[in-house]
Amino acid sequence: MNDHPPSPQTRRRDTDVGSPSASIHVEDEQHASAVAFRVDAARWTSLTAAVLDSCLPGTRVEVSILFVGETRMAELNRQHLGGDGPTDVLAFPIDDEPDPLMTTDVPRLLGDVVVCPAVAARNAPEHAGDYDDEIALLLVHGLLHLQGMDHGDEPERARMQDRERDLLLTHHGAPARNPWS
Repeated sequence: MNDHPPSPQTRRRDTDVGSPSASIHVEDEQHASAVAFRVDAARWTSLTAAVLDSCLPGTRVEVSILFVGETRMAELNRQHLGGDGPTDVLAFPIDDEPDPLMTTDVPRLLGDVVVCPAVAARNAPEHAGDYDDEIALLLVHGLLHLQGMDHGDEPERARMQDRERDLLLTHHGAPARNPWS
């Protein structure tokens, strides 16, 4: 999907850093939610930078990570996927492939990963085990979608899960539970 989520009028920028090759924008937009969950922007920026450096070494990229409440996630799910209700993560790729005519001074715009901490917290006990492991898994999953990976059929799903597992073990640690079982 190449639809970019509409930007709300008010955003709180938590961090706008990255690595030498990745510009990462992390925003917590849960302020409009009835219940907001803890978001460690520095931690998730660090994980995102490590994953991008592993997956796209030497490639200058830009990505946004947005943490939203259930109402906003349900709106995005309905608008862009025709889904009903909030989901845990959505990915909105921008540049599918780097433009060969583009200079190396211009970063590849990967897109946005949108995470709903409320859904992650609800799913965590039966999925990755705890909230932090679930958020880490969702970020890795979304970042892989931005790079063109999918899970539409069994071979694609197996490849994506193997890559998720490798990236999580390398850059986050083993989740409390096996989310791929």
